[in-house]
Amino acid sequence: MSVLPILIHPDPRLKKVCDPAPEPGAVSGLIADMLATMYDAPGIGLAAPQVGANTRVIVMDCAGKEAPPEPMALINPEILWSSEETNEHEEGCLSIPEQFAFVTRPAAVRVRWTTPEGAEAERLFDGLWATCVQHEIDHLNGRLFIDHIGAVRRQLITQKMKKLKRERAKA
Repeated sequence: MSVLPILIHPDPRLKKVCDPAPEPGAVSGLIADMLATMYDAPGIGLAAPQVGANTRVIVMDCAGKEAPPEPMALINPEILWSSEETNEHEEGCLSIPEQFAFVTRPAAVRVRWTTPEGAEAERLFDGLWATCVQHEIDHLNGRLFIDHIGAVRRQLITQKMKKLKRERAKA
């Protein structure tokens, strides 16, 4: 397992729609590296494009700091159903460090995916899990959480990220 570098917005790779993932065995190393990267960051979710892989794979663990870890890897996830009821959560992103905004999303979603073992799985997510899975699936579709907020605030955050990238490049 390796901790991978996380792409910082703006990066054109974060705005691409990802290709379907190949068979689960072909992405097992990527999944292990993504989990290591997510926990190291630390974060609760990570999508393959955030580490430069244009494939439909996400990992997440929303168990909470006091609970035992519940790592999940979802290959080719798709949302089958979304509730009409919504929740608003303050979201952040490992590709947009130290920036947060309130985003409104469906309160619950039913998702189907392929497991790392090759089985088909389906689950109803709610609460933080629902927010996280939707946030990560957005990444697979070339969307960032800032695409859900107003244009002025989005531009402000993008300018801050450009400055951060310049500062990191100098260091």
